[in-house]
Amino acid sequence: MTSEHSRNCYTVLTNLPPHPGKSSTRFVCISDTHSRTSYFVPPGDILLHAGDLSSWGYPDQMEKTLSWLASLPHSVKIIVAGNHNDISILEATRTRMRSQSIQDTGIYYLEHESMVVTTTSDRSWKVYGSPAAPQYARGAFQYSTPEEAKEIYRRIPNDTEILLTHTPPYRILDKTRKGVHAGCRCLAERLQMLKSCKLHVFGQVHYCRPIMHIHECSGGEIMITDTGERIAVNAAVAWDTQPIIVDLANK
Repeated sequence: MTSEHSRNCYTVLTNLPPHPGKSSTRFVCISDTHSRTSYFVPPGDILLHAGDLSSWGYPDQMEKTLSWLASLPHSVKIIVAGNHNDISILEATRTRMRSQSIQDTGIYYLEHESMVVTTTSDRSWKVYGSPAAPQYARGAFQYSTPEEAKEIYRRIPNDTEILLTHTPPYRILDKTRKGVHAGCRCLAERLQMLKSCKLHVFGQVHYCRPIMHIHECSGGEIMITDTGERIAVNAAVAWDTQPIIVDLANK
């Protein structure tokens, strides 16, 4: 799909489109791989992984995922965690993902924090990553009240251009099979204030009435905002869907 308003576009991978060249940055978006490494991930400038990298974040699971990510051709791979992290080993997992040896492979782990990444075309993008999600079951990075959610998402800088969250916002690619919108209302409210955000990538949907863990709403959508466009991507690949390519104009 190509927007009528700009050269920004997103593609659900079927036939791999040619890279637009130095005028654009190609983002390749995945999420919820849960220790699986058999996916075909197309090349691009920046890989974005929106969380649930492994089944529970145990060392052998994480090493498998990190080795796979390191083998991918993208010079920069930006990742967040997710609720599928065991709280008891969280510090060890965090230390490993922040290590210099991991960064040397181009992998950068964000946990409620920002980074600036500059492409070979000298376009610098301001990226923010959050692993947070509504309370679902056991696991890390979960919040249970609107007050907690608002405090978490208030940390997102207003000048963020690329937003990476584990959970989706309310009513944006968050619908369950039964037609229920299960995204986070507080995240949706915060997005209305992020005027510079051009791309929001997220993963699974949590729905707690009854408790369900849902990945079936993957895809992309172009949102019209007060200041232009924002591309929303539910990048969950846990149901054998494909990675999503987003080409953003370098302007």
